[in-house]
Parts: sequence; structure tokens; C-alpha cells
Amino acid sequence: MEIGNFLEIVVFVSAILTILLILLQQRGASLGSGSGSSSELYTKRRGLEKSMFIATLVCVVAFVGSILGLLLIPA
Repeated sequence: MEIGNFLEIVVFVSAILTILLILLQQRGASLGSGSGSSSELYTKRRGLEKSMFIATLVCVVAFVGSILGLLLIPA
């Protein structure tokens, strides 16, 4: 398997995982927070929410890194 093919697979998988992880994250934004009446200014991530946040960051870094790798590898 060539490195280019491997990076294409990494791009595809990391893009799908990033989309899913972002959609699964719950931000607590109800209808009232849209008008500025949210009572919580800052909340600390704990448990599963923190793990999903870190996994999202890892997927984004893998996605960007693999795209940069594809750009730098001659075709």
C-alpha cells in the first residue's frame, strides 16, 4: 500500500468521525440561549463529554495532517 492511498483513507475516516463527533456533542443551547438569557456562562467538561471533545480534536488534527501530507507528496 502506498503512502498516498493510506493518507486518502485517513482523510476519509477522520472526516466521517469528525462530523459524527461534532454532531454528537451536546452543547446545552436551548431556545432561550439564542436570545441571550442563558444562565450558564462557562461549564467544565467532565466524563464522556470531555472524552468526546478530546477525540474530536484528535480527529481534526489527523484530518488536517493527512490533507497536508497529501499536498506535500508528489503524485
